[in-house]
Amino acid sequence: MKYLFIVQGEGRGHLTQAMTLEKMLERHGHQVVGILVGKSKSRHLPEFFVKGVHAPVYQFLSINFLPSAANRKPNMFKSIAYNIAVAPKYVGSMNFIRKTIASCGADVVVNFYELLTGLTYMLFRVPVPQICIGHQYLFLHKDFIMPNKAFGGYGWLRFFTRVTAIGANKYLALSFRRMQDLPQQKLKVVPPLLRQEVLETIPEKGDYIHGYMLNSGFAEDVMAWHREHPEVKLRFFWDKETEKPLTVIDDTLSFHTLDDAEFLKQMAGCLAYASTAGFESVCEAMLLEKPILMVPSHIEQECNAFDAMKSGAGISSDRFDLGLLLDFTKGFKPDYDFGQWVRSAESIILNELEIHYKDSDILVNRIKRKFRK
Repeated sequence: MKYLFIVQGEGRGHLTQAMTLEKMLERHGHQVVGILVGKSKSRHLPEFFVKGVHAPVYQFLSINFLPSAANRKPNMFKSIAYNIAVAPKYVGSMNFIRKTIASCGADVVVNFYELLTGLTYMLFRVPVPQICIGHQYLFLHKDFIMPNKAFGGYGWLRFFTRVTAIGANKYLALSFRRMQDLPQQKLKVVPPLLRQEVLETIPEKGDYIHGYMLNSGFAEDVMAWHREHPEVKLRFFWDKETEKPLTVIDDTLSFHTLDDAEFLKQMAGCLAYASTAGFESVCEAMLLEKPILMVPSHIEQECNAFDAMKSGAGISSDRFDLGLLLDFTKGFKPDYDFGQWVRSAESIILNELEIHYKDSDILVNRIKRKFRK
């Protein structure tokens, strides 16, 4: 079968999931005919992704949250105003998505939480089947518990998630743990999509803290803590364009630009991990038995952090107070069942991608031919 991926391009999580799923499909004789990635002025497509996939990659302008002046958390007012101002360009992006689906010969579209995919299916009534995949679809599960905070906006988050999936035949909700499937809601709970390189990595207990921050403004927190504790080795990655891939502050603190192989190497050998609570890297840390400090930068990451804490993976804070992480490390016990759950991902997810369509290829192809005409 032929698949087309449409990927939300913010952060590294959806990108590495797409890389992983492409390799899974290829191992079983399928083909990914193209990967469409949403882009914005505030993000750039990491080189590791472009070099790591086989399918041709195309970018289109997509809705994104703009960072605050301090580049720590999204500026919601600024983001809403900007996206309204450039809304006509998004119509062009949706038309591009529609034409690509029609011309690439895909049997199935796999949507990695890209909002414009759902809107394209709504406006153009695209007949090619769509499967949505991501941890965010777990937010639609009746048993998923949101963090208990005075102001959350979780209803808005669920609404946003539903819009990304308009026209979807199935939701594959990536989860830290097994949960009940909801067939009537077309929701299947599946293991995280982690790269084969992660599954094959043997962890070691090092003497440094490894970290990743989606918004580089959090570096101020890290540097402030570092000034108080210069003896603790810190190796952080950030989503920031710099002239060199490595920015060395001193003998015990350095900042790396995103490089997937180097990121995994540093993860495997660290003592503990600190991040802005992206689902993908939290899963990698859990598999490699690393205690985690999570500092959410937006509401979705708050949910990730809360859910990960339920699995005993780590602790959450509103800043990069690495002392909290070092204290948590002393009594940390890894979840060994998580590894078994993750390693079942290939068989479970591929079955869900294939089973619905094995008996309907002829009908689907007839519909697509009519759609292309």
